[in-house]
Amino acid sequence: MSRTLARTLQGAGADAAAGSDMPPPEDRRWQHHSVLVVDDEEGMRSFLGRLLASRCGLVETAASAEAAQALFNRIHFDLIVLDITLPGKTGVTWLGELRDAGYQGEVILITAFADIETAINALRAGASDFILKPFRVDQILNSMQRCFDRARLVRENFILRREVEELAGGVDSIIGNSRAASQLRQTILRVAAMPSTVLLQGESGVGKEVAARALHRCSPRAQRPFVPVNCSAISAELIESELFGHVRGAFTGAAEAHNGLFYYAQGGTLFLDEISELPLAMQTKLLRVIEERMIRPVGSTREIPVDIRIVAATNRTLSDEVKAGRFRADLFYRLDVVNIRIPPLAERREDILPLTRHFLGQLQAQLGLPPIQLDSETVAQLQRHDWPGNVRELRNLVERSLILGYVPLDFLPAPLPVPDNMQASSAVALEEVEKRHILDVLAACGGNKSEAARRLGISRKTMERKCTAWGVG
Repeated sequence: MSRTLARTLQGAGADAAAGSDMPPPEDRRWQHHSVLVVDDEEGMRSFLGRLLASRCGLVETAASAEAAQALFNRIHFDLIVLDITLPGKTGVTWLGELRDAGYQGEVILITAFADIETAINALRAGASDFILKPFRVDQILNSMQRCFDRARLVRENFILRREVEELAGGVDSIIGNSRAASQLRQTILRVAAMPSTVLLQGESGVGKEVAARALHRCSPRAQRPFVPVNCSAISAELIESELFGHVRGAFTGAAEAHNGLFYYAQGGTLFLDEISELPLAMQTKLLRVIEERMIRPVGSTREIPVDIRIVAATNRTLSDEVKAGRFRADLFYRLDVVNIRIPPLAERREDILPLTRHFLGQLQAQLGLPPIQLDSETVAQLQRHDWPGNVRELRNLVERSLILGYVPLDFLPAPLPVPDNMQASSAVALEEVEKRHILDVLAACGGNKSEAARRLGISRKTMERKCTAWGVG
């Protein structure tokens, strides 16, 4: 046994005898983390392996950088405890290669022979921490805790930068007095406690993301990230990289490694909006991830375990998409564990006035504008309107009203006359009503499709598809 190991073991014994804060063997606070220990001294490898085995989800050991690389090629490690002095390639050299290849995990360098220059070189190579042998057990454990805390903060900061609005506050964000709104709140409270996958279905603009956020905020994962992904807004060529990440050089333009959104959602909820727009090839890969709970970054041979809850949403009827061959049946059944339908605003007119007042208060504070009053005629017209853009359309109207200082009722199209011989349930009639309404809004926007889509509460992609079908340039 080497002197450094003996002194480290002495320190471990002293910690235990003194009743220090060293966590007990059954401590599983890092059970979702994987660690690689690289040290050429067998006793040190064995000691660290035993120390961490009861605390971490996975612990592997290697006696050289070359052996460690072989493990690294097969397994994702959240943290590497790396000795500087190794046979063959040094720890600092291998660390530099890992960073150059895009590894963004935490690395603690340990050594028995160090000076200031060695420490500086280690930090320049990308070490997260630097520990001298012999070390006390609490030193290595505290260093690991700092590393895991730092990694968690990186993920959380990434999510915060992506947030455009404040996180919704649970079921209180479901505004409305209707029976449908009340049932939705009750369903969310019941489902949130379960780990099951949830499929939200409803027209564009009904508030599917609000419901997804409420599910997350009421769940045991509430303190972890909520990551929304609009599947229709990411090109088919990039969506795999966006979701799963990529290694450097995986494709043309991949100059740096990139962590995917699954990585940033670790421990939390991944919200896949417009799931019906996901390409078929990507549906196959998503199905595999849901079944195996492992992701593989583009260009990598390593698989990374993920612990997330998936909430998907669509404005289409997925069972119809399956019949049409546009959506995989096996993925549909994987997503359709709990199916929640969010009704359109036209089916819950009792909620129009509470929602209007909610948006008036919310947006008035955000925009710093004076309030506006709603007279009885305005309220009556708001409640008569069918709101094809649903809650999003109503919110946009409220924002426009605050800016103008009055409610522009001319924005609400007059009801279209329906011939006596036209059945209200006729699909042709409904399509014509939708077409005329969309084209009216497009004309009011001077042909600006992006603005028209925003007003209607639909995606630009949907607007383009409909205009193409109607022969509108």
